[in-house]
Amino acid sequence: MSEKRLTLKEAIRRKALDLGFCAAGFAAAGPLFGAMEEYRQMLAERRHGEMGYLETGLEARANPELLLPGLKTVLSVALPWPAPATAGGISGYAVIPDYHRVLGELLAELLEFIRSISDQPVNARACVDSSPVLEKAWAEAAGIGRTGRNTLLIAPGHGSRVFLGELLLDIELEPDAPLDWNPCGDCSACIDACPTGALAAPGKLDARRCISYLTIELKRDFTDEEAAATDGWLYGCDRCIDACPHNASAEPTAYPGFAPKEDLVNLTATEILELTGSQFRKLFAGTPALRLGLKRLKRNARAVLGKGAR
Repeated sequence: MSEKRLTLKEAIRRKALDLGFCAAGFAAAGPLFGAMEEYRQMLAERRHGEMGYLETGLEARANPELLLPGLKTVLSVALPWPAPATAGGISGYAVIPDYHRVLGELLAELLEFIRSISDQPVNARACVDSSPVLEKAWAEAAGIGRTGRNTLLIAPGHGSRVFLGELLLDIELEPDAPLDWNPCGDCSACIDACPTGALAAPGKLDARRCISYLTIELKRDFTDEEAAATDGWLYGCDRCIDACPHNASAEPTAYPGFAPKEDLVNLTATEILELTGSQFRKLFAGTPALRLGLKRLKRNARAVLGKGAR
């Protein structure tokens, strides 16, 4: 690997940090056999519940070169989001600007920079959450963190309140080494904090029991048992995140664009039931919660208020 390539790599990392990412790492493209085996086991055990989209794109997840012919390097980045400003009921990430848009814009700017300093053409693909990519596995391979017992990536100094994104690149850059680090040790705070037992074992999530899954991903009406399991949450759940000691000591977010929408911070279930469609769209505009839709948000509110499963 030439000195020029190493210089390019470090210039990219510095630019990523300047943009507000808290970590950026590089991994050599190739199959992730261990991670893919775990993923297939999760599907076989039906732990993904009714998220049928997770069953698609298996070939691309196993071989990311199908997403970008000539893929040589996966650049993984982490963008920290601030500690919740809400009093509870709505996950902290849902009251800030939609991370899909924010990360997409930042990755586009980072790619523009890479192309401006590279001495060869760069073909690339940006991935933010919705692409068939094993994000946590690539983040681990790129050395920006390790997966904790809560199944979330924990970045040193920043905890698990991070959004992940990737740039698939067709240029070869020196890979970083995975971190030799066990972030959890004997700690079981996240497992103990989960009110529904969704963390059935360290590092293993059963989405069917997860409040975030129930309030966000589940599209149908609740059963009585599911309604009771929401445990006061209107959208998402931060229990396992809040319980993690790494998040208690995490550095504040470096990205200034994640200021919470004040109108959402203390929104109640009763107020949600009174919303009209236009009020909902105005109130949640620009946040990830907008995609949930008012019908399902009211379903969640009724469950919180004990007004039944429907």
